[in-house]
Amino acid sequence: MSDSKKMAALAVEALADKKAVDTKVINIQDISVIADYFIIASGNNKNQVQAMADNVSEVLGKAGYTPRQVEGYATANWILMDYTDIIVHVFSEEDRLFYDLERIWRDGKVTELEELA
Repeated sequence: MSDSKKMAALAVEALADKKAVDTKVINIQDISVIADYFIIASGNNKNQVQAMADNVSEVLGKAGYTPRQVEGYATANWILMDYTDIIVHVFSEEDRLFYDLERIWRDGKVTELEELA
């Protein structure tokens, strides 16, 4: 299993532990150099969005991965966590609909969560 695939699997598990809504994994390695995977998930409120981001940070940190950058934590509308090979986007439901990353990155391959295992 590639390192980016392992990271993506850990991040998806961490999001699921905090009851993430509608988690999607998009493989963008053939269409962009910025990362291998985008992971997109929603939370129902600010506290859940922050808890999801905290859990991703904790789980990936224990596995030896540190983020290059984290943006948007204070407002918790859209938290972007850049781990170089994967980028985790944790949205409020409203902001996810507004920014619609799934449409913007539709040329990427949606990866089923089972494929990461």
